[in-house]
Amino acid sequence: MTHGIDSPALRKRHRALAAWCFALVVAMVGAAYAAVPLYRLFCQVTGFDGTPRIATSAPSVVLDKTVAVRFDGNVAPGLPWRFEPVQNTVEARIGESMLVFYRATNTSDRAVKGTATFNVFPEVAAVYFNKVQCFCFTEQVLEPGQSIEFPVSFFVDPEIVNDKDARKVTHITLSYTFHAVPSPGEGSVAAKAGDKSG
Repeated sequence: MTHGIDSPALRKRHRALAAWCFALVVAMVGAAYAAVPLYRLFCQVTGFDGTPRIATSAPSVVLDKTVAVRFDGNVAPGLPWRFEPVQNTVEARIGESMLVFYRATNTSDRAVKGTATFNVFPEVAAVYFNKVQCFCFTEQVLEPGQSIEFPVSFFVDPEIVNDKDARKVTHITLSYTFHAVPSPGEGSVAAKAGDKSG
């Protein structure tokens, strides 16, 4: 005996399928919102993709071995800032807490907001490069012509000497890039200006 097109059993199966589809959509939307912070956390914990780890304090052991740490500063298109390290390179003893500075200057005639992302090269050393203090991922506002120095406190984990690949590293580069952060309403103001001129 076959069920009709509009039979109760068929309707029940359709409702169950619709419920599963709805649950899948909700799960996918939730995963999309969680993806960025989870990926950032994963990178900070593992050093994946050249992301240094975040530490609360430097280790108690400082080795005689040193590594040259180079600092690089970049500005993404659309941000009217000048951004560079105050000191281009330091020779850091492994395990030693180091403090360096980057300087940002707003070269425009208006207040501008920016935020920085970072990477460490070579990637094999990123898991051993620990930052204790950093200005990354924090929105910074510079007034017209204003200059600010941002501190970076870091150390290279002594465990690097036990890694057969990373222990060969003699130079590490810490690179930051500042990006513009649009102010609320900036897009609508630009759109209104465009409408008036049209």
